[in-house]
Amino acid sequence: MSNELLALIPFALIIALAMTILVVDLFWPRRDDLIMALGLGGLLVALVLTLVIGPLPADLGLLEGATSVGDPALYTRDLLTAGLDVLLISIALLTLLFAPDYIVPRKLPLAEFTVTLLFAISGGMLIAGGQDLLILVIGLELLVLPGYILAGFAKRDGLSTEGAIKYFLLGSFSSAILLFGLAFVMGFTGSTQVGAVAGALGGVLDGTEPLPLALAMALALLSVGLLFKIAAVPFHYWTPDAYQGSPTPVTGYLSVGPKIAAFALILRIFVEALGPLRGEWAIIIGILAAVTMTVGNLAALGQDNIKRMLAYSSIAHTGYIMVGLVVFATADDPEVAASGLQGVLFYGVAYAFMNLGAFAVVAALQRRPGVTSQIATFTGLGYRAPVLALAMTVFLLSLVGIPPLAGFFAKMTVVLAALEVGSTMTLLAVLMMLNAAMAAFYYLRVVVYMYMRTPAEDAPEVSVGTVTRAGLVVAAVMVIVIGLVPPVTGAILEWTEAAAQGLVALIEF
Repeated sequence: MSNELLALIPFALIIALAMTILVVDLFWPRRDDLIMALGLGGLLVALVLTLVIGPLPADLGLLEGATSVGDPALYTRDLLTAGLDVLLISIALLTLLFAPDYIVPRKLPLAEFTVTLLFAISGGMLIAGGQDLLILVIGLELLVLPGYILAGFAKRDGLSTEGAIKYFLLGSFSSAILLFGLAFVMGFTGSTQVGAVAGALGGVLDGTEPLPLALAMALALLSVGLLFKIAAVPFHYWTPDAYQGSPTPVTGYLSVGPKIAAFALILRIFVEALGPLRGEWAIIIGILAAVTMTVGNLAALGQDNIKRMLAYSSIAHTGYIMVGLVVFATADDPEVAASGLQGVLFYGVAYAFMNLGAFAVVAALQRRPGVTSQIATFTGLGYRAPVLALAMTVFLLSLVGIPPLAGFFAKMTVVLAALEVGSTMTLLAVLMMLNAAMAAFYYLRVVVYMYMRTPAEDAPEVSVGTVTRAGLVVAAVMVIVIGLVPPVTGAILEWTEAAAQGLVALIEF
């Protein structure tokens, strides 16, 4: 088997799995047990194959170094692609573990949910390895269109429909703006190849002439489109409504899956293709990073609905991750620039498990239809469901950044990278730590409700399904071991460092 075919196997397997479930549901409808077995089994196989093909060391893995598909390259399987594929498949696996206990009691079609989720994940995987602007656009549409469907999956719920419509309308506008920006890039450079675009820009710009109008327009349009996808301020208004209205397992997925894929898109476009222009977008991204983390945390302070609280929290975490991008853009040393991108990747890994786990606990509480997502629902949870409360505590403490959990190391990686740059980046690092302290208030407020308030006598009984319990265990263990188990932490740090250095090596300093 050729290396090109090997490189495409993980993506192709996810597509094949989605089509298989469609066929099975056609002939054996409403067989939720069969759908779960196929979905979980297929994702596990895809996860193992992705690890074997890509991220494992060269003496164990099937591919050594980067493998490109097409001539010129349309898709590549490098360390960045392989690692992000593993993360995206893991997100899909956990989401599918959390979903049935919420979806089945509400008589929503599990097969349609699974297929839509798989198509969305395949779009993220295509983005992760895209080496052509058109391939990146195709991957983006494959990612976001299923996301709109998932947001409105509870079609009889008015909030779900409202959130999905807002998400769809604003998402469509942002995609069009992004595509317009890519058209300017293609028109100026004469190519859609990521490497060719970077080479053309490096040959034209010498740092003494003002930025050409076409490139200035491209940067402006691309920034607006991409900042919407990651829910950065001021393009975040869709997030609270979409998160609150969506079925809770969908909200968990939306908070991590599209965000991880969007940052992958930023790495491919802003870092790899537009790397020679990094000095042009550094200031605006730095300002927006500061505003995003601050606005997100301030808005979260006043929320009584935990899904809206976590939505604004997600916006704040976007600001933290953006700091790593600013480090890359402002650093004069390739090693320091790589440390910034390493912070982006490491934070993405930690954030995926701790945020998805928090939403999984919310979904578990809402297993019985009619249970709201108000923070008051968590009253006395430490007495009613001690294991569930403990899992939520782990996730919330990690989101705060309490050592030695994954969130602490994620924040530390970004902060240390910012301090290496010095100057104004030191102020951004300090602001990030102050915001983390502010966030502790609303995260720990939920802990107070769980352990320091007595549940009402008529409080509904909490029961957690087997698959949900398994997913919670996996997510909680990952949040703990990323911080406490050196081999795991070291492996993730090694991958993120190598992937970041691979990106930086393409840019002249």
